[in-house]
Amino acid sequence: MKTCLTIIFSFLFFLSFAKEGDVPSSIYSFKVTAANGNTIDFANYKGKKILIVNTPEEADYSRQYSELEALYQKYKDRLVIIGFLTNDFQIEPGSKKNPARAKNYNITFPLASKVMVRGDQMAPIYKWLTEKKYNNLKDSEIGWDFQKYLIDANGVLVSVFAPKVKANSPEIISAIEK
Repeated sequence: MKTCLTIIFSFLFFLSFAKEGDVPSSIYSFKVTAANGNTIDFANYKGKKILIVNTPEEADYSRQYSELEALYQKYKDRLVIIGFLTNDFQIEPGSKKNPARAKNYNITFPLASKVMVRGDQMAPIYKWLTEKKYNNLKDSEIGWDFQKYLIDANGVLVSVFAPKVKANSPEIISAIEK
């Protein structure tokens, strides 16, 4: 019986360690599937700021797509915006491989395939973004679509912006221009 309990506890310890191992310590270690099936390798963005945004296909803040695109066009020499399609708020009509809104809003910044940004099935990159033990800034929760996370040119999370904060707001512009 004692041997059996030892094996069970060892197995549970291994599982908890394996789950932690799913979250890299650096943003540059992440590789995610793009909406078009290619790979988005964050290592390619070293030296640039990265703005990560959970993006739906239809939402109350849908005007933010054009604002994000304008921001990307203005700062693309030093900023990349990566939109993560999400279905966490149950309003997503499109398919994983053919995000209709990319065409509707003329988006040219990288789009990742649908991921979970909350709960038990949260994507590892969102664990990194929302948990201080990984990002070394703070814990946060995804409040709704268009939550924004700004990572500086050294790969450090520096700001979290609520969904209602527009992409062209002075606080986001100021953080990008720092």
